Amino acid sequence: MATEPHGGTPADDTGAHRPHDEAHQDLLARWHTTLLAAREGAEGPDPAPYGRALLDRWAEPHRRYHGTDHLRAVLDHVDELAAHLPGPDTTDGPTNGPADGPTDGPTNGPADGPTDGPTDGPEADPQAVAQAVPGNGRGLDPAAVRLAAWFHDAVYRPDRSENEERSARLAERALTEAGVPAARVAEVARLVRLTVTHDPADDDLNGAVLCDADLAVLAGTPEQYAHYAAEIRQEYAFVPDDAFRDGRSAVLRQLLGQPRLFRTAHARTRWEAQARHNLTTELALLSAG
Repeated sequence: MATEPHGGTPADDTGAHRPHDEAHQDLLARWHTTLLAAREGAEGPDPAPYGRALLDRWAEPHRRYHGTDHLRAVLDHVDELAAHLPGPDTTDGPTNGPADGPTDGPTNGPADGPTDGPTDGPEADPQAVAQAVPGNGRGLDPAAVRLAAWFHDAVYRPDRSENEERSARLAERALTEAGVPAARVAEVARLVRLTVTHDPADDDLNGAVLCDADLAVLAGTPEQYAHYAAEIRQEYAFVPDDAFRDGRSAVLRQLLGQPRLFRTAHARTRWEAQARHNLTTELALLSAG
């Protein structure tokens, strides 16, 4: 989620969030289910290597907040929001076909596993995507939103500003190679890029669910929010205190200046007031020095 200041050079990192075996296997199983649904019954390569490569990315040592706990939380919030949408069933749909493997696939260079594969697949026409993939003025496409959750911080370096673009390109390469239809791949990449601004259009249900799920951390209890804010500061430990205070304060003011933080009715009802309270409290603490 692009809500932190940028700049500086990262210090040496230790103590990354490494998933416990049980949690790791649970995420792999969720990836497996989502990828099969996204393929719509079509054949494709073994999903497992893609999932393992993605989880390796989410467990990189320089991550504090943007690790596997965040991935799991976003997936859980997507499920919660999908369950509270009006209308037809929003389950992932077909689950037959080859099994296995998390979503974010490889990123750059030899350490990425089988996801780097072909890089220049055909680009889908945006109008065709809007017509072919639910969620653009129509119903939710849960598989696309869940895949976007897997990829939205797959590439993450706190000293760089192009993380979302690189994550979207990774999704395009990996999901095309993994057998996901071109229209859904394009929708996933669009959603990943949307997390730069968290500003979906009014008729963008897929975007609303993903952005609300990503921003749900803002509505934690005061203790949870303080833990989140501390982890963000740890990720930006290379930024001097004054520069971080200025950059973070600007981000908080920008968020508080929005007419609404959340777009879905369920998120606004449950999270808006608490999120604004937390943001206001953090801004006051930063202003006090």
